[in-house]
Amino acid sequence: MTRREALDLSLRSPAPLRWEVAPGLTPYPTALARMEAEAAAIAEGGAAELVWLVEHPPLYTAGTSANRRDLLVPDRFPVHETGRGGQYTYHGPGQRVAYVMLDLRKRGADVRAFVAGLEQWLIATLAEFNVTGERREDRVGVWVRRGDGREDKIAALGIRVRRGVSFHGVALNVEPDLSHFSGIVPCGVSDHGVTSLVDLGLPVAMTDVDVALKRTFQPIFGPAL
Repeated sequence: MTRREALDLSLRSPAPLRWEVAPGLTPYPTALARMEAEAAAIAEGGAAELVWLVEHPPLYTAGTSANRRDLLVPDRFPVHETGRGGQYTYHGPGQRVAYVMLDLRKRGADVRAFVAGLEQWLIATLAEFNVTGERREDRVGVWVRRGDGREDKIAALGIRVRRGVSFHGVALNVEPDLSHFSGIVPCGVSDHGVTSLVDLGLPVAMTDVDVALKRTFQPIFGPAL
């Protein structure tokens, strides 16, 4: 089953989930500790599902498939080992990170369907700003075509599932410093670049993106408080 075919599977839940936006910059260890705690509570039935929007200070994260050779400038920013899938990625100011903690058991979804849903969410969000985001079967994430024929990555995703509950999530480039990506081979892909909404010429604020993210999330995954 391809990720496109997986979109035919329902991911919606009638139960409203929590939706939070963190102020300022959230240290990565703080975010990781909270995700671990929230995912455990959701798995045990002691908490509602959660989507948590944050920005981080500049840092690199290494997924379970990270190749040390793809860390080109090891001392540039802090590097955090993480249990999510994927390779090296960058987080920093101007990038909206959405940590998605959903109980996939209750939604009847497997990981492939969930990843397809996350990609569709990002594509729908970009469409709110008249940007055409595209998925690729041979590489995870959301891509945009440039006028010169290039393809640049505008959003990344990496997840982990424990006891049927997802955590980690997606990262959408709104207005990060794109030069910061040069310290790694982002997601192990060296043949394509990275871009952002502002780099594409769109004067978009983070608050605009947050509104679009919430509006486009609900048709795919269900209501959010």
